[in-house]
Amino acid sequence: MLIIPVKEGESIDKALKKFKKKFERTGTMRALRKRQSFTKPSVERRKEIIRAAYKLKTYSVEQ
Repeated sequence: MLIIPVKEGESIDKALKKFKKKFERTGTMRALRKRQSFTKPSVERRKEIIRAAYKLKTYSVEQ
């Protein structure tokens, strides 16, 4: 549970902004989305290898 200290006279918008920032830092939504569907470890590895090859190709052309 997140606890957001709100100072006296502080606007709701500012408190909401603090809450959103803190909530995003905890990574709750990311974890929930990841748990929604299962991807096999081999598929994850394949995607990671493809992504690494793309990055390598992109950065080598740039230099």
